[in-house]
Amino acid sequence: MKVGVLGTGSVERRIASKLVELGHGVTMGSRSADNEALREWVEGVGQGASGGTFADAAAAGELVFNCTAGEASLAALEAAGAANLAGKVLVDVSNPLDFSGGMPPTLSICNDDSLGERIQAAFPEAKVVKTLNTVNNQVMTEPGRLPGAHNVFVCGEDEGAKETVTELLVEFGWPRESAIDLGGISAARATEMYLPLWLRLMGALGTADFNVQVRVP
Repeated sequence: MKVGVLGTGSVERRIASKLVELGHGVTMGSRSADNEALREWVEGVGQGASGGTFADAAAAGELVFNCTAGEASLAALEAAGAANLAGKVLVDVSNPLDFSGGMPPTLSICNDDSLGERIQAAFPEAKVVKTLNTVNNQVMTEPGRLPGAHNVFVCGEDEGAKETVTELLVEFGWPRESAIDLGGISAARATEMYLPLWLRLMGALGTADFNVQVRVP
């Protein structure tokens, strides 16, 4: 599959590199095609990796990952272009974290709205699926680094898009039964509002290498 990855940060590089490792062709996008981090990633990964602008990545991908910082996500997607996203699965792993008041960050969107919903509303022809935003980037692509069973959450309006994303999660190493479908994109409110607890847990545990397991009788 051809995949576009928006952004050049640690999450973006981790996901993009894993996709290339799995045999997918990946175009990573940045605001500028001559971004140094973008160039270094392409040169480091080699075959299967290419780079360009946000629009280049969105146009090249049959499926697109939005891994940009939450406060910049809508602008990045606008730069990617609605036409380049139309009809495609848009995997949103961003969180609406506001660092303006220092650490720990607060949520700029919460309670009766979510960043996932705003992205879907802004790009109605895209098939937005929220997932992977409740774990750190290493666990996203290497869930087996944590012992035992643990869960990943998926939500979105399009059932076929959620199935496509779940299949990709399985490729990343997530057991199919570990993926919990929370329903429509409004469920992104819940997974995004988990972040304040996640950040406190990271501080208390001294590591980002953890996740939750949902157990039922």
